[in-house]
Amino acid sequence: MIKKILIIIFTTLALTLNVNAGSDGDLILKKNEPTEVKDCFEKINRVTFAFNQTLDGVIFKPVASLYRKLPSPAKTGVSNSLENISHLLTIPNNVLQGDFKQAGINTGRFIINTTLGILGIFDVAQYLGLTNYEKEDYGQSLAKAGVGPGCYIVLPVLGPSTIRDTLASTLNFLGGDPWYNVTVNKDTQYFENSDYYFSKGASGVDFRAKNYDSIENLENNSLDFYASVKSLYLQDRQQKILNSRKIVNTQDDSDWEEISQ
Repeated sequence: MIKKILIIIFTTLALTLNVNAGSDGDLILKKNEPTEVKDCFEKINRVTFAFNQTLDGVIFKPVASLYRKLPSPAKTGVSNSLENISHLLTIPNNVLQGDFKQAGINTGRFIINTTLGILGIFDVAQYLGLTNYEKEDYGQSLAKAGVGPGCYIVLPVLGPSTIRDTLASTLNFLGGDPWYNVTVNKDTQYFENSDYYFSKGASGVDFRAKNYDSIENLENNSLDFYASVKSLYLQDRQQKILNSRKIVNTQDDSDWEEISQ
């Protein structure tokens, strides 16, 4: 009951703020401008960043290296399946942001790809005209409602984030993420806890593999790798909040924020 009440309160607040503050794109752009986001916890962030680098070298980089050797159809199938799962979080946020048309399109994409696309392995929906998929999350919904990012923060394992996005992601565990509900919360008997955590781990490996060479080049050529990652993440996050296709200095079209969700 408490979870449902929190979701209702958040939804009402977000929709109200969206009407009053979210319509000003320039204001949203300014609030999420990378230079405006303060690194309040830089010393702690750098320690966490170093820990994540060590973890990456021990786990994610070696696994991603092996993953890259898989045949292209296999890697595409994994990426498609992970994207299909992400629809479950995107659709409610489309609704929160008042984009009911896109919510309908994404619902259609999920149904078609889950069935005809065999659990999302094949993106059949794109051949039926249901394209232009953009991931959305509760952090983006809050941002579009006019809520500023707060301080930059680096999370253990999960990586770059902001205070707003970190707090918003807790809604995933309060009933806001259908995939979490049917796996960890066991709303059905068809999935296990491990399915949720496996999908999150696979997302991290898929992201690392797609950005393998770019991350290596960035690390080797940066005077301050921490600062470079922070700048790229905040730039990319800003564009995703605005659903802008403006080119920024990101390494790939993958989702930097996916690691932090």
